[in-house]
Formats: sequence, C-alpha cells, structure tokens
Amino acid sequence: MVLMEEGCQIRIFIKESDQKEGIPLYEWLVREAMKQGIAGATVLRGVEGFGAAHQINKAGMFEFPTDLPVIIEVVDMPEKIEKFISLAEQVITEGAITSEKVHIRLYRNKSS
Repeated sequence: MVLMEEGCQIRIFIKESDQKEGIPLYEWLVREAMKQGIAGATVLRGVEGFGAAHQINKAGMFEFPTDLPVIIEVVDMPEKIEKFISLAEQVITEGAITSEKVHIRLYRNKSS
C-alpha cells in the first residue's frame, strides 16, 4: 500500500472494560479499522489514568483491574480517518477521540 506523506492520526481513549457485540471495544474497533482498509491501528494499555468522570483507574501490584485506560492509535489518509471517526463516534459511549496531522516517513511490510 502506498501512502502519501501527509496523513492523519487519531487516538481513541476508552476503558478496557468497554464492550461491543460481546468483545472488548478496542478489539472491535481494530477489526473495523482493518475491514475499512485503514493503514494501521495499535492498542496501548495504560497503567493509570482518568477521564471525564475524574475517577483514577490504575493497576495495583496484586490486582488486575479491568477499567484501565486503553488508547487505540489509528493512522491513514484524512478522508479514511474521517470515515472511521464517524463509525467510532457511534459506538463509544464514554471516552474521547483526538486527531492530528502526521508526516508519514515510512510505511512498508516485507512483501512490498
């Protein structure tokens, strides 16, 4: 896949426990990004954070909380990202989406 140099990156901030169709929402969003032909998506799990409710969620030493923050980073051309944002806005009940312009320096795989 060839990408132009100027792209767009979004970050979707949700909780690890958020679900859609019986699976974690972050997993559902990544699968949808792939279905839409998005260039790439990565899920990052936070160790501590808070959102609009101002409730701190963090990983304890001996506990495994399920409400930790999760960030899904998605990169592609602006028009594809806008379409994906429209989908994400419909399924996110609590969280945030940020966007920024990015300069794509390299995008390749071994079969290219």
